[in-house]
Amino acid sequence: MARIFPFQPYRYSAKAGAAENLVTQPYDKISAAMQARYLSLSPYNLVRIVLGEKRAFDTDRDNVYTRAAACLNAWMANGILEHEKTPSLYAYYQQFTIPDTGQKVERKSFIGLSALEDYSAGVVYRHEQTLSGPKKDRMELLRHTHAHFEQIFMLYDDPRLAVDKILDQASSSSADIEVKDEYDAIHRLWKISDAAAIAGIQELMADKKLLIADGHHRYETALAFRNENPDLRDARRMTMAFVNMHSPGLEILATHRVLSGLAGFDAPAFLQKIGGRRIESIDELRQVFARAAPGKIRIGIVTRSGEMRLFERDRKPGELDVKVLHQELLGGMLGISEEAVREEKHIEYVRGLDAAYGKVREGAEIAFLLEPTTIQQVADVAFSGGVMPQKSTDFYPKLLSGLTIYKLER
Repeated sequence: MARIFPFQPYRYSAKAGAAENLVTQPYDKISAAMQARYLSLSPYNLVRIVLGEKRAFDTDRDNVYTRAAACLNAWMANGILEHEKTPSLYAYYQQFTIPDTGQKVERKSFIGLSALEDYSAGVVYRHEQTLSGPKKDRMELLRHTHAHFEQIFMLYDDPRLAVDKILDQASSSSADIEVKDEYDAIHRLWKISDAAAIAGIQELMADKKLLIADGHHRYETALAFRNENPDLRDARRMTMAFVNMHSPGLEILATHRVLSGLAGFDAPAFLQKIGGRRIESIDELRQVFARAAPGKIRIGIVTRSGEMRLFERDRKPGELDVKVLHQELLGGMLGISEEAVREEKHIEYVRGLDAAYGKVREGAEIAFLLEPTTIQQVADVAFSGGVMPQKSTDFYPKLLSGLTIYKLER
């Protein structure tokens, strides 16, 4: 089902400088402070293309998208970006420490092209709804540059780890690129140009369904651009990083909800209504979460006073913690509508138990602390045709942008 192809991307040359000064986090994870730092690192940092600076005097002829295209064209013309001569796949490994547990792991993937498939074809599955704003922005960038700078994070089912064995052989030598990012994750890339290795991966992937882990907005933008440009053959494919959902290094982090500005919120009355077990500290909650209880819905709650509770009840078949939180607690008990959640009114999404707890102690009214969604839960929802609430999953770490650039030229 999954059609995988080697490709000849543009990649940064030695002339561009050190890779750690050039590549970035995905565009939607770049804060203003990160953008400023990236801009200071190098005149060739990819942020100038994927998230350029907006200016007060921007016009239809001079704006973030036209400047992005100008940067790309200049970098290709001046040898900052070089076109690979051999069609290849790329082994992409990430070594990192899991936040909250401190465990060191490695996630294995490979980068290649895959055919863009409508969801109705039953090849590519989503697990999240998308919003129109980000897709409009990405569409304008794609229209101006005719290039993909970031990989869609795709999952596939390979319990025998057969693809990983080919990747391990390809990655036995020194990496072509090695970068440590701002979260201390180490990213390594190896070129796979051996025809037998490529054919082996293509054959193993041929019967796989694909599940979007990250990149729903970019995938749907690419579909729309393909439909808009039926004569542009390259637009029928895009770059993806493929990760085995059975990989020991595949980690999903919890995204906690911190609420502020709730008119008339009465914390003691809310906790009395919730009931539940008293928790004395974040460390105690961490210990509770460390003991798996798949048959239970468990949500930690902390208020500004520091009082903590564990909301707990039996899990109904197919029920997700995050849906219970949004429907029963945020919607049913606090009156926060789905529209308010989508628009992020009163709600902030925070990674890390300590960070969420700190937000409340610093002035937010209440935080809801979640256990991570499991990969099996994501797969069950996606393959059944369902979708999960926004911010249900946080696949960590993110894939770096700028490792390979796919120019749509034919």
